[in-house]
Amino acid sequence: MSKEEQLKKEILKKVEAYYKLKFSNSEKFVPQETKINYAGRIFDEKELVNLVDSSLDFWLTYGRFSKEFEKRLAQYLGVNKALLVNSGSSANLLAFMALTSPILKDRKINRGDEVITVAAGFPTTVAPIIQYGAVPVFVDVDLKTFNVDVNSLKGAKTSKTKAVMLAHTLGNPFDIKAVKAFCDKYGLWLIEDNCDSLGSKYDGKLTGTFGDIGTSSFYPPHHITMGEGGAVYTNDSLLSKIMLSMRDWGRDCWCESGVDNTCKKRFSNQYGTLPFGYDHKYVYSHFGYNLKVSDMQAAIGCAQLEKVSGFVEKRRENFKKLYNGLKELEDYFILAKATEKSEPSWFGFWFTLKNGIGFNRNDIVQYLEKNNIQTRNLFAGNITCHPCFEHMKKGKDYKVSGTLKNTDKIMTDSFWVGVYPGITDEKLDYIVNKVTAFIKEKGK
Repeated sequence: MSKEEQLKKEILKKVEAYYKLKFSNSEKFVPQETKINYAGRIFDEKELVNLVDSSLDFWLTYGRFSKEFEKRLAQYLGVNKALLVNSGSSANLLAFMALTSPILKDRKINRGDEVITVAAGFPTTVAPIIQYGAVPVFVDVDLKTFNVDVNSLKGAKTSKTKAVMLAHTLGNPFDIKAVKAFCDKYGLWLIEDNCDSLGSKYDGKLTGTFGDIGTSSFYPPHHITMGEGGAVYTNDSLLSKIMLSMRDWGRDCWCESGVDNTCKKRFSNQYGTLPFGYDHKYVYSHFGYNLKVSDMQAAIGCAQLEKVSGFVEKRRENFKKLYNGLKELEDYFILAKATEKSEPSWFGFWFTLKNGIGFNRNDIVQYLEKNNIQTRNLFAGNITCHPCFEHMKKGKDYKVSGTLKNTDKIMTDSFWVGVYPGITDEKLDYIVNKVTAFIKEKGK
């Protein structure tokens, strides 16, 4: 072993020891004093060791850990190709923009074409559609599953419809069978925003793998984390090629950074109206971006991937414990319900207040927050009600098919609490007890 290798081994051994001193002491839960977060990062010495290992290489951009993560994520999902990007929002941007590529010819999404989606969710599921100049067509959701009302899809379709872009809400899969049948019948693209649902299954198969493209986020609250980060994945080799190009500045070349002439035709082809033999490394077939992560982020992700199955199982257990503890309160709440044929990898446990119960959402949310139980709304609630839509013209810049009655109900009367693996049984019991105590005091 060289001196360099020996020193590196010693450094990484000390990192393990540092983790045990700095992070391994478990928190003692003190009711009303200990904050119960809705989400949080779960890690051990392996993430820290990988991070330092990568930093010692000082390879600051896409590198060996990035390649390893992409390979292992694709294997986990059972897809042909996964590409790392710098966030889940960038993953949604890349997934949508891939469908605007001229390479797709007649199936290309053009400005003015329509994309069916929902208004109840996170804004970056919708933002790429609007930013490109396509038209989101919003349909309503189901109050029990928080997912698209599949009965509304047909009424939303017009001759301009090119795609459907939907999220699996808070880990609960939408009715993939119905959505996929609709897309197949009319030749529409399907993008699955899987950012809150890594590890969820529908009919025994992992979500994110049914559509043309799936997306993930690795922001700290999500199922696994690398700090910032995300991914796109697909079984379609052409879409994979387009996304690789758009992720990496829009270039036509597929050589990795620092590697030249993989195709053996670097100076011997004609591209556009460029001079013959123009260096292929600087030929651009798309208007692209730089959406790559650093290798240090990917190093953390590699360690996290080893834990994903355990994380998913713990989320399911925590959800079940909350449901069993709160199901007697269904006179007051519409509680979360798994979509038929699904096994959610739950991101949260939600409540929707029923009418005429003697209190409103702010009453119970403020009570829980004062008792150190963190709560969250379903993100935007109804995205069309936000200031970013004030300059948008309904019927032109965006459309609403039918009503958004349930979406508006969620906007005013729904909230959720966490089920992430760091929530212990003590904390779950505390949540149940506090919600129950509130109902005894305030409920009719």
